[in-house]
Amino acid sequence: MSSKGKEIKCVVWDLDHTIWDGVLLESENVSLKEGIVEILELLDSRGILQSIASKNNYDDAMRKLQEFGIDHHFLYPQIHWNAKSQSIATIREKLNIGIDTFVFVDDQSFERDEVASVYSEVFCVDALEYAELPAHPRLTPKFITEDSKRRRLMYLEDMQRNQEEEEYQGPKEQFLASLQMSFTISDCEEEDLKRAEELTQRTNQLNSTGRTFDFDELNAFRHSDRHRLLVCELTDRYGSYGKIGLALIELTETHWHLQLMLMSCRVMSRGVGTVLMSHIMQQAKQDGKKLLADFKQTDRNRMMYVTYRFANFKEIENDGQGNILFENDLSTIQPFPPYIEVNVREQNTSAKERYTDGTQPKNSFVY
Repeated sequence: MSSKGKEIKCVVWDLDHTIWDGVLLESENVSLKEGIVEILELLDSRGILQSIASKNNYDDAMRKLQEFGIDHHFLYPQIHWNAKSQSIATIREKLNIGIDTFVFVDDQSFERDEVASVYSEVFCVDALEYAELPAHPRLTPKFITEDSKRRRLMYLEDMQRNQEEEEYQGPKEQFLASLQMSFTISDCEEEDLKRAEELTQRTNQLNSTGRTFDFDELNAFRHSDRHRLLVCELTDRYGSYGKIGLALIELTETHWHLQLMLMSCRVMSRGVGTVLMSHIMQQAKQDGKKLLADFKQTDRNRMMYVTYRFANFKEIENDGQGNILFENDLSTIQPFPPYIEVNVREQNTSAKERYTDGTQPKNSFVY
């Protein structure tokens, strides 16, 4: 199995002769592969999501998974008679992660070849090699954070939210208000650094530059007098989304320079994408500085580009290779959405965050 490629975020399993020995349609007496339960639990503890792409009868297969006590491991299982590439496409859409972070495990070369013909980026593995997966470099993350341990549970919580949203009769903003969301911005602490590194490695669509930083680099920024390293967390009445955003700011004599800003794709639909940016803009304005922002255009972060432009950032440099330097005179700052309580925790200060006109946002607090 090739060790090259991005860190794996999701393993998609076949069932017959893969998760279990035997063919379910031919006999109910199938048996789990040796050690498969331990492998499922180990991958789950590492924050690696798992799903199913199987040509089977859905009710029969789910009943057997429940009988084995392993059904809870699989998000958005695709059990039907359609092409497995279609199943993987559906899982990818539901999970909102890159196709190049998938593993597909199947005993039949035909099925692996079919998936590879549609998605060459998917890492296809013969089911005979299933026991080797836990030791594979792409499935052994450098850090296992509290957020990664809860990743499957956070997706399950999000499935509940989405189901409630589909059933909700009323305006979108009214539904968002019903979630009782709390958005907390804080200076990065040592215990946040592993998750901060993980965010730079995993986040693509809402990443301003695509730059990655390791633990030691981030820790140096955390201790630097010339930098601010901010993290943010989102919670609602269902639970915590975990640490979902990161910003790195260099402080100069004339500007605040936003060198990196990213947000987890999982919160895109919650209307919180501008909260961290608005906070940084407000703080820079209070400091009497303008705001610079680095940006690297890619085919995946167009939404982040649009976010910058809507926030009144102007291009002042563009090398034609996708590297852009934005500037914002901070004359216009988008307020926090009214359906979110915003909390700001700053080190060595007890002053409440205030707008430059002296008023305090009704939904902003500092602890």
